[in-house]
Amino acid sequence: MDEHAGRRPKGLGKRAWVTTKLVRRVLRGLAWSRFVHVTVIGRDLVPATGPVIVASNHISMLDAVFLWGALRRRAIAIAMAELWSWPVVGWLVRRLGQIPVVRRDSDSGQAAMSQAETILRHGGVLIIYPEGRLVGPGEQEPYKPGVAKLALATGVRIVPVGTRGTDRVLPMRRVRGDGKAFDRSQRVTIRFGEPIDPGEFDDAEKLLEVLRSRIEELGSDELGGELA
Repeated sequence: MDEHAGRRPKGLGKRAWVTTKLVRRVLRGLAWSRFVHVTVIGRDLVPATGPVIVASNHISMLDAVFLWGALRRRAIAIAMAELWSWPVVGWLVRRLGQIPVVRRDSDSGQAAMSQAETILRHGGVLIIYPEGRLVGPGEQEPYKPGVAKLALATGVRIVPVGTRGTDRVLPMRRVRGDGKAFDRSQRVTIRFGEPIDPGEFDDAEKLLEVLRSRIEELGSDELGGELA
């Protein structure tokens, strides 16, 4: 552990780990039962130990569930603060020590980045969605620089992830029209890419550009893989 890391975050404690294992067991049971068809590719590219940032595209409210469930390590995500007021979900994100952020609130964003750095200083896995919000089909959203600045400040590698199909399982209300609110017949693919070393970049903008390119590439390929 980094000697300057401070107190160990709740999300890396024993209680959070027990809860993580229980919830993932349920999620994997659903995957194996084909309740939802899930394929995971390149999971072994996530380092087995040490700090790592996992960055993914964001196309559905289900993204975090599938990505978090696909990992083999405990992980803490930066998530919208509204979740903390939801029944059941609010209890779960508190129990797991997730990091809330109020959108379009710079103070909240800075506080979230500070907590995220503490997670990394303690050797944890951080999940982050650089777009900062759900992005619908055909939309473009600039990546927020926080993920690149965090990687450069800590020297922690970023594992890019491309998520496909979650937006068809649970489409955003504003884009689904008269379609199904939940369609479990759709297939979901979570594809991990090679880690990006921030030491190879001299500024956040260049790192962010490469990260976006990698995530878009991973999210556009139709490849086979192993069942989650």
